[in-house]
Amino acid sequence: MTIREGDRMTSRELVAAAEDEIETVPAAEAVALTSAEDVVFVDLRDRRELEREGRVPGAFHCPRGMLEFWIDPDSPYHRDIFDRDARFVFYCASGWRSALATQVAGRMGLARAAHVGGGFTAWREAGGPVEPVAPTG
Repeated sequence: MTIREGDRMTSRELVAAAEDEIETVPAAEAVALTSAEDVVFVDLRDRRELEREGRVPGAFHCPRGMLEFWIDPDSPYHRDIFDRDARFVFYCASGWRSALATQVAGRMGLARAAHVGGGFTAWREAGGPVEPVAPTG
């Protein structure tokens, strides 16, 4: 997809453009990655989604709005987990936020970033394990 200056894109077009340049892991393949030591699943959903639906066991929670700041080593909000030599597999509810997040993460230097196609919904449909998340008080 070619983007010209002055073009206005819809959110679906932005997601499609991101998917053209990132790696998408089908949910069934993602489920098989849960035992890999060099894979970090990153849950981009908001806290209410985690508490309501659970998460991929052991996934690191990074709210989508903080991703760029947590990846950037020069940011005061940086999280050390993003310094690991790992394959980061991002997911959200349906794969839209995670497609955009994966594109940004790759541009910020996470060369082995990918996302779960279809998101957490597809994960559950593929029989992926789900870990409950306790509400914060």
